[in-house]
Amino acid sequence: MLEENPMYSPIPKMSLADRDRKSMSYLQRMKDEGKPIVQMCTAGRDPYWVMAAEMADIDIHRLAPSLISEGMAYNVENAVTNIKCNRRFAPRIHVNVYMESLSYATFDDAIRYGMQYMAAGADSLLAEGISNELCKHMADNYLVLYGHAGAISGWQTIRWGIYKRLGKTAEDALRIYKTAYEYQENGMLAMTVELTPWEVTATIAKKLRVPVLAIAACGGADGYEMVDGDIFDMMARPATHAKQYANFFKWASDAYAAWANDVRTGAYPEDKHGFHMDEAELEKFTDLVDKL
Repeated sequence: MLEENPMYSPIPKMSLADRDRKSMSYLQRMKDEGKPIVQMCTAGRDPYWVMAAEMADIDIHRLAPSLISEGMAYNVENAVTNIKCNRRFAPRIHVNVYMESLSYATFDDAIRYGMQYMAAGADSLLAEGISNELCKHMADNYLVLYGHAGAISGWQTIRWGIYKRLGKTAEDALRIYKTAYEYQENGMLAMTVELTPWEVTATIAKKLRVPVLAIAACGGADGYEMVDGDIFDMMARPATHAKQYANFFKWASDAYAAWANDVRTGAYPEDKHGFHMDEAELEKFTDLVDKL
């Protein structure tokens, strides 16, 4: 009779939840306790970036489509693979998946793709510019929504003609506040506000129950988001809200240049970078080659 192994079961655990994951309840607890929430966005770069962010104890990773993209349909088709890859590299960070608008073009699409993304490892979903009705429909179907208010940074900005600062008048500020509030009341569990004045950002964060982060939206929020292109000084024209903490291209090109110089000058490889044959085997090998 085989001895039972308590470490093995053919039945997987019933829940996909992991106690170490920074779930939505974790983010809500941070807001309730007044602890700032930190979010990064790799903007389509490879999963080593999110691994580094998790090592630095960043709270949220906004997962955008891969830079290796052939358009919106390609991004939708490959989103599950992208999510799984990033989750494998960073098992603990909160993964907020950016949904291409094609994936929520209809209510059925929103549920179908949203469920696939959550099952693949997403902790929450970002569907920009959705109606209150769609927000409620997704929430009622148990999808976890972490959305967006204020400026929308996708193709939807065409309606204004430009990606610009909003909420500078009382009427426009109230419009943004109402959008955020109505999202909350229709099931959205967290959101980022973008390109709003300091006072508007602070008011939304104070009045809403759910976590409110800010990007290009001054202070007073429950936390802040920054895109890696800004953090690592990769943008041709840095945004006014951005702060650069490192220069990725200089760092990477300096490393490549040092490597290339070592190869070209003979500094690499050194003896320690390889190994040698046993002398007897070397002599035998040489004899065999000479006999060919």
